[in-house]
Amino acid sequence: MLKAIMITTALSGLLLSSALAQLPPRQSTTVTSPSSIAAEAHVISSQSSNQWLMSKFEGSDVLGPDNLKIGVVTDILFDEAGKIDAYIVGVGGFLGLGEKAVALAPSSFQLVKSTDSDAVKLKISMTKDQLKQAAAFQARAPISNTTGTGVKEPTRPTTNR
Repeated sequence: MLKAIMITTALSGLLLSSALAQLPPRQSTTVTSPSSIAAEAHVISSQSSNQWLMSKFEGSDVLGPDNLKIGVVTDILFDEAGKIDAYIVGVGGFLGLGEKAVALAPSSFQLVKSTDSDAVKLKISMTKDQLKQAAAFQARAPISNTTGTGVKEPTRPTTNR
């Protein structure tokens, strides 16, 4: 019995080593130091007069053509390159309940600076009723089974006991 286990182990080792020998050589990975990463990054030290912070838009009032509040910016949709595709406007409802989300392209808005504070408001040409009739924005559900490394773990079926 022991002899059979030893022979099986030796044969497995031979087969594995020949399989590994057929693999292409691994690329050497270079470790970049933090200083070389910082040298490649473009650091912006201050905000210019034609730039806006996201925190100024999220929660901002959205005004209709009559300058009355018709909604509020609840989120900002951007692509993988960082370009803003839409502002998500919450319209209707009360204290967030029954609120409908509508995504509008940034070109739909006109910036309006508040006269009493440094707050920014966004004005659109649509009325509140038109926003309520617009198609609702459907956000993609977040992927919940990630490890934090960007590698998705396989999902395991749950069993009822």
